[in-house]
Amino acid sequence: MTTHPNTAPLHDVTAGITAAGTARTRLDFAKAAPKVFRSLIGFDAAAREGLDPVLVELIQIRASHLNHCAYCLHMHTNDARKAGESEDRLHMVSVWREARHFFTPREQAALALTEAVTLVADGAVPDSVYAEAAAHFEDGELAHVLALILTINTWNRVALATGKVAGTDERTG
Repeated sequence: MTTHPNTAPLHDVTAGITAAGTARTRLDFAKAAPKVFRSLIGFDAAAREGLDPVLVELIQIRASHLNHCAYCLHMHTNDARKAGESEDRLHMVSVWREARHFFTPREQAALALTEAVTLVADGAVPDSVYAEAAAHFEDGELAHVLALILTINTWNRVALATGKVAGTDERTG
């Protein structure tokens, strides 16, 4: 066990992930509804088509923040790193409005739309947010951005409802 000078001992993260995964008692959605699960995978793949992989991950990270989905947040921050995203920008996604200089106007428009669609129950999608996104994306791209926002919100809800464990990635096993 490692200690930090100003804190209690740090836990062994790998052992914690393993223990949490072993303790999980909720439904395995992929096994219980394989046709539905495969349909979600297809929808997700179609939504990503033609979009910049870094933008895809920024959208998924922001929605996962808003939905408090640690499983998806862990997965998509790792995917963003693999796509070439910097640690500085990853740290700023949750506060992008206060750190706009880290993101292009196009990315800011996508992040604002992600927030509005993810939090749609709090007040719909404002015309100004939609118009800003439409100014940065052609209709086909905008439809894919919207579809991606819908898929990550669905994945977040599946992960949260079924108790997915942050630090695992069931895509590989």
